[in-house]
Amino acid sequence: MSVRINHNRSALNAHRNLLANENALRGSLEALSSGMKINRASDGPAQLVISEQMRAQVASTNQAVANNENAISVIQTTEGALNEVSRLLISMRQLAIHASNEGMNDDTMLQADQLEIGNALQSLDRIAAQTQFGQRKLLDGSNGSTGVAIGQGLEFLGASVKTQASGKEGYDVVVTRNATKAQVVGTQALTQEMVNAGEEFTVIEGGKIAKFKTEANDNVKTAAQRLSAAVRDAGLDVDVSLSDSNQLMVTHKRYGSGFSFQVSSSSAGVLSKEAGQLETVSNGVDLAGTINGETALGKGQILTGANGTKNVEGLQVGFYGVAGNGEDLPEAGVSVGGIAMSNNSLKFQIGANHGQTASVSLFDTSSKSLGRGVETKSGYTSLREIDVRSFTGAQDSLMMIDKAINDVTSIRGELGAFQKNTLESNLSNLRIASENLVAAESTIRDTDMAAEMASFTRNQILSESATAMLSHANQIPNTILKLLN
Repeated sequence: MSVRINHNRSALNAHRNLLANENALRGSLEALSSGMKINRASDGPAQLVISEQMRAQVASTNQAVANNENAISVIQTTEGALNEVSRLLISMRQLAIHASNEGMNDDTMLQADQLEIGNALQSLDRIAAQTQFGQRKLLDGSNGSTGVAIGQGLEFLGASVKTQASGKEGYDVVVTRNATKAQVVGTQALTQEMVNAGEEFTVIEGGKIAKFKTEANDNVKTAAQRLSAAVRDAGLDVDVSLSDSNQLMVTHKRYGSGFSFQVSSSSAGVLSKEAGQLETVSNGVDLAGTINGETALGKGQILTGANGTKNVEGLQVGFYGVAGNGEDLPEAGVSVGGIAMSNNSLKFQIGANHGQTASVSLFDTSSKSLGRGVETKSGYTSLREIDVRSFTGAQDSLMMIDKAINDVTSIRGELGAFQKNTLESNLSNLRIASENLVAAESTIRDTDMAAEMASFTRNQILSESATAMLSHANQIPNTILKLLN
């Protein structure tokens, strides 16, 4: 073996191995002390990229969990308020039932019922105005679908949570059939001879009956006016008129197929086809048409977007004019205007990625918005207008309250389904996803303590061994001194 002074290859080799062992030992110490085997990009570039993406996903998923929990809190706050609204409506219905008991109520009792209903209506309005989550109002109508009618005789009545925004162009409303009232026109003129002979009439509507007999001193016009007054005084929801040719006409005051009445006259053809026989008149028809080219269901003068339609489900539109100037409409119908819909529904980020959102609409539950779209004899257009101080008013109030109860329970049902099927199920899924992501990220990034401890012990022994060998290698040149001696 050759021995040199200027270069000690053995020492250099031992030094290189010592440095390598110390670097390995330093890495083991860092992994053991930090608990992570990827502390910098150089520890594993590919693993770092994957684990950082997973870290971002875990953080986003955890925030999405918090978002879902907050969304559930919003829904529960709303549900609590709507539960109180339902309680008030049930109480109002009980009062309307009491007020309808006409046979035993006096004016004082009816006034007390109306006063209590008025207080309940004020409570409804207060709940609608003051229910909020943080600073966001929930039941004032600012978080639902709103519409503006453009067209003579056209009115926006309401929408459901499934009604979609229309954009600036709005939804075109086409009428294919005008609504009409049930009506009977006498085929025979009322003559003076019939009046002098004591013509007898019977008109029945809504469980009420009016009987009238002409008097000999009346002329035909006066007899018709007295018949009209008798019908009106009996509280029937029909109008009686006389044509220029002295034909009697009885017309229901309400539009649609849901309203009918019965008539009879002692002379055939004056009102009923057969003398003295009651004849049912139910020839009123409902409005028919489409909204945005989609199927709409007609009832009276109201069109409602049918279930399952793409954009207009639940959209209610009233048309109180006459399309086509009352003439026969073409098969395609006549456009009577449009409804511009906007949707300000609550939007929640319920997932960890772009586009993973959900929305829900909260409607105005004040008394001016509940109960709309109901045809009543009293002409009520919303719950706010109900008055139970008359029998007809109490009966119509019942219809309005029932519609309001349906409105509120529909909203509660939608909110319950949204909470259960969207938020709670998604929350459970997110928690599982977060758990699995953390486990996957741990597999990539966390230190296997047992394996790393074995590696640390090995590196420690090798480092100590390399230090000893370097010391021996540095002593090799000293053998030259022995040769010199």
